[in-house]
Amino acid sequence: MNRNPSSLCHRSFDLLVCGGGIYGAWTAYDAALRGLKVALIDQGDWGGATSSASSKLVHGGLRYLEQFEFRLVRKTLAEREMLIKAAPHQVWPLRFGVPVYAHSRVGLLRMKLGLMLYDLLAAGQASSRRHRFFSRHRFAERFPLLNAAALKGGFTYADAQTDDARLVLELVDGAIQASAVCVNYCQLTRLIEENGQVCGAELVDMPTNQSCEIRARQIVFATGRWQAADQQIKNDCRLTRGIHLILPPLLKDEALLLTAPSDGRVFFVIPWYGLTLLGTTDTAYHGALDAIEIDRAEIAYLLDAANTYLKKSWSQADIIGAFAGLRVLKSPSAAEAAAAPSSISRDWELKTAGNGAHYSIGGKLTSARQDAAQIVDRVCTMLNIPRPCATQGRLFPWYPRESSVDFPAWSQAMQEQAVQFGVDRESAFWLIRRHGGNVAEILRTIAHHPALIERIVPSLPFITADLLHCAAHEMVVHLDDALRRRMPLLILAKLTATDLHRIAGSISGVLHWDAARCAQEVTRCQAWLEQ
Repeated sequence: MNRNPSSLCHRSFDLLVCGGGIYGAWTAYDAALRGLKVALIDQGDWGGATSSASSKLVHGGLRYLEQFEFRLVRKTLAEREMLIKAAPHQVWPLRFGVPVYAHSRVGLLRMKLGLMLYDLLAAGQASSRRHRFFSRHRFAERFPLLNAAALKGGFTYADAQTDDARLVLELVDGAIQASAVCVNYCQLTRLIEENGQVCGAELVDMPTNQSCEIRARQIVFATGRWQAADQQIKNDCRLTRGIHLILPPLLKDEALLLTAPSDGRVFFVIPWYGLTLLGTTDTAYHGALDAIEIDRAEIAYLLDAANTYLKKSWSQADIIGAFAGLRVLKSPSAAEAAAAPSSISRDWELKTAGNGAHYSIGGKLTSARQDAAQIVDRVCTMLNIPRPCATQGRLFPWYPRESSVDFPAWSQAMQEQAVQFGVDRESAFWLIRRHGGNVAEILRTIAHHPALIERIVPSLPFITADLLHCAAHEMVVHLDDALRRRMPLLILAKLTATDLHRIAGSISGVLHWDAARCAQEVTRCQAWLEQ
């Protein structure tokens, strides 16, 4: 992946996609695979907003069954199964435990019926991913961290997990491999219209402040939260804020789905990169779009909710990192308008404005591929180019090069090779999940530079060779691109100014940064951490 803004200028495209989150990335990838001339831009980094602030789950949405959203759940469960097969390095199974207490809002029978329906809607899934029931004693043994008082029993069921920012990045790279032009830190400053219809745009390359014009027969806005400020569409969407906390290790191979006693909302306790991800909240948001603050009351809400269930309580002093994101929901119906944000539908819709621009509204990380296919279907119809979706079941761009490869065997062999080169086993495991087939290139670098096996931070499974690969090949423009989205060190570790200067220095040669630029980038990261 090489950033080349000049490749945009003074060109004509079939499709311009604005917004490089999960919806924009899937749309550009699908359209490019169908043979369209595609440009994808984002005014920030790839996955730089909501798409890197999720719960890191690829899931059907068990809680949506209570809202009778059976079609949405069936759709997302089908996508979950497809993604586990098409991108096993990027989407992996994760089993959840659900305790049922005497005071639980949902009792054993109702939970059993819900999980049976969940499995039924996931027709075709592996039998190992069906739900299981555990007696009080057996569930307490399986999850010894939980308070057992008043526990009646529990269940486990299967969903899946990902690193959301890297999922987006791989799709962007796939679009590039399919001949799309993709440029981050590129802002659309003006739409060009002829006879009242969009036909192009004026763009500004933000690092150089150079502007250019392009022609585009169709334009799609997948701009997420910034739609709330778009005159064409702002009345058709609603924003809610969700926060997540990073806490010390608690679970290793399984997660927990719990219910907050104060309001009955579902939240998750999830293992992630060896630590714990706790979230999320869901509150209406009407503030600034550029800086999403982490509300102290929401932190207290999550800690209080989790501590209701845990034998060992967490406090604010235990928080290692935190992040906040905004969900874009389609405008609620009259019946939903006064309802709690968590009860508003997560389904998606596509709207076309009077000037012909298309707007992707709402949706979920899990179902984004299906929705993007519908976007491209409409674009192809408008262009009179009848070409079918090209992403269903397609192996991901970073899947090992040999399409017939036995992925588990390949993954094990690559992990052993990394260990032979001196990479610690945990870092090797995550290296494969983060890079898939591209890990071979990183191992070749390590073979020539053995010192690169050192961890960047001793407590976390990220090695220097990984960081240098990201800086050289993954379109890093700023230090926070590398440390928040290419590898999430900014939220997984309490990095000091000394740490940031050391890391900036380690990639400065690759990115051609002098001392002044390194200092600027450190200041930028510190500002992000202080939000």
